Amino acid sequence: MRRGNAARLRLPENMKYKLLAFDLDDTLLNEEHKISPRNVAALRRAAAEGLIITIATGRMFRSALPYARQLGIDVPLITYHGALIRKAAGGPDIWHRPVPLEAAIQVAEYAVEHGYHLNLFIDDVFCIPEINEYTRAYQTLSDVKFKLVGNPAEYLRREKTPPTKMNIVSFAGMDGIMAEMAAEFDARVIVTMARPDFLEITHLEATKGIALRHLAEASGIHRDEVVAIGDSLNDISMLEYAGTGVAVANAREAVKQVAQVITLSNLEDGVAHFIENYVLPARENAVPETKTHKDQADRRR
Repeated sequence: MRRGNAARLRLPENMKYKLLAFDLDDTLLNEEHKISPRNVAALRRAAAEGLIITIATGRMFRSALPYARQLGIDVPLITYHGALIRKAAGGPDIWHRPVPLEAAIQVAEYAVEHGYHLNLFIDDVFCIPEINEYTRAYQTLSDVKFKLVGNPAEYLRREKTPPTKMNIVSFAGMDGIMAEMAAEFDARVIVTMARPDFLEITHLEATKGIALRHLAEASGIHRDEVVAIGDSLNDISMLEYAGTGVAVANAREAVKQVAQVITLSNLEDGVAHFIENYVLPARENAVPETKTHKDQADRRR
């Protein structure tokens, strides 16, 4: 991940945000998959100022929960790229859009036929076809236990339970596989990339943008009062929905193109940097900047 300078964008002085949503991996978390003390302090202060702060991640609910507890978040968490919204304290699902069973079986059959390693996520359980370097890579990142289920297509046909998310892991590059899968299953599922080696398959309504809109509207918050911060392709929908979309400096170029602000990288506490300079009422000085309103207007044409 590369480092970078904060980008310039002067937001209205009277802008008052009510909801702040942020991605975890490569956005809030550092290279050790931890929240830095500065980020913790900034987010807790934002919450103390009355903002609703929430996680919007592709991770499982159980994998995101420890971070929510660390931050003291007791609000609905957006997980599985927007397929599941559930309160940190538990209770019934607020929103759940699993992959339709028939489409899931077709994706699983395709993955098996082409020799792709496909994981399933059912009832917040990490289901794997076999134990190998791919499952170990995901488990290391998410720190969750797994359930060995064998052939994923056969398992889905047998259990008849639609998965909340499906995940292909490959260390040989994902762009080609993503294009191939998107073309094969267009209009049936969403195929997106959360990390360079993780390809994610979800329901057509399972996007961070749709989930964030659902959460904002349920809370009586207008989209202009929403901030979303992210780095990867699965974050684009929520940056486009939010009144203010923010990309960290290490974000993919496609994400920066839709962002109104580019903050510092995840290794430089970019989330805290944005909060301290744009969100908290006590901010005093403008941020060193390089990106202007005109730049953004030119890029959106």
